Amino acid sequence: MNPAQDAFAALRYRDFSIITVNQFCLTLAILIQEIIVAYSLYQITKDPLTLGFIGLAEAIPFIALSLWGGYFADKFNKQTIMKICLFFAFPLPIVLWGLFHAYGLGHIGIGELSWGIYAVIFGLGTIRGFYNPSATSLKPFLIPRELYANGATWTTIGWQSGVIIGPMLGGFMLAGLGRETSLISVAVLLFICFCLISILQKRTFPPIEHNNLKDSLSEGFRFIWKTKIVLWAISLDLVSVLFGGVIALLPIFAEDILKIGPEGLGYLRAAPSIGALVTMIALTKFPPTHHAWRNMLLAVAGFGVFTIIFAFSNSMWLSLFALMMTGACDSISVVIRQTILQIYPPENMRGRVAAVNGMFVSSSNELGAFESGLAAKYMGTIAATLVGGCMTMAVVALSWMKTSDLFKVDITKGHEESRKD
Repeated sequence: MNPAQDAFAALRYRDFSIITVNQFCLTLAILIQEIIVAYSLYQITKDPLTLGFIGLAEAIPFIALSLWGGYFADKFNKQTIMKICLFFAFPLPIVLWGLFHAYGLGHIGIGELSWGIYAVIFGLGTIRGFYNPSATSLKPFLIPRELYANGATWTTIGWQSGVIIGPMLGGFMLAGLGRETSLISVAVLLFICFCLISILQKRTFPPIEHNNLKDSLSEGFRFIWKTKIVLWAISLDLVSVLFGGVIALLPIFAEDILKIGPEGLGYLRAAPSIGALVTMIALTKFPPTHHAWRNMLLAVAGFGVFTIIFAFSNSMWLSLFALMMTGACDSISVVIRQTILQIYPPENMRGRVAAVNGMFVSSSNELGAFESGLAAKYMGTIAATLVGGCMTMAVVALSWMKTSDLFKVDITKGHEESRKD
């Protein structure tokens, strides 16, 4: 079968399949933990800002270390870095277990519990700063160039599947098994991820051209700055997620607005990924890379529209539909951006480009969570969500005016026409 017509083409490569399963298990673990920690902490404190501080605690080390992580990803063996990171990650849920257990026994107060949780999340952000650039820059080495778009779709399917199952499973586990048993399960999942990375075939990678750390890191920034489509793809996603995301506020919607409890929170948290997964399955056959830039702008605009609908909803079913549609729109922009970031950077620069992308885009989720928590505390939850959706629409309008030349770019060819003059 022609690889271009084979929806499973990327999965026919053993190590890529292992990485996709690892992505699923890792996402499952992170999301189960997120549901448990966020809902439990808000239930204890009733303060929206505590949810924002969770995001901030992870964003600070991730932003600070991502560039170093990108340098290490290009300088040393990516698979070894991933194994080391997972080795240090899987004990962290046990630490959270200990904190909640101590609080339940009355040995520590709310303040000590909160700061202890922030410290653990800070540690997770530190690990992510090194893990993410290596994981992202490894994938293009596992499959041929012509399968990058197919691979990006399957990678996102693995991630979105975990984001669907993880929150629902986390909500039911929290309600049925309690915090402590659920956190032990998270540790087991992280250990499975460590084992999966350990069975990858050993491989070598092209060396970086600069031994000087400053020159090496600045080279990644220069590449992004002079490649217009990469610069705008990162910037568009950064701003829309920073202001338009509502994920951090879902515990408040579940507890105080829709009044649907931890199980309902699981459904809300999973809804965007249900929409994304359905869309991703369609994208394996109908990739959005034709007229890619137009499709990306329309997708981000749709994300803003459905965020506004969610802000006004008083119905669980309408809320679920709106969140599903935000996920569907986001999945289209994710596939396009991932394809751009795999095709345009040179092989020996992918780790540093992935690090810069991660520093600005991935951390925008955590900084967006802090912004959402802060806005919800002083503006109200619904108003904060509405403003976020409107900001996303404004960013799309500005991008549409400033990037009309990118509508003609064929991203599968990586043409020089996409570079800034």
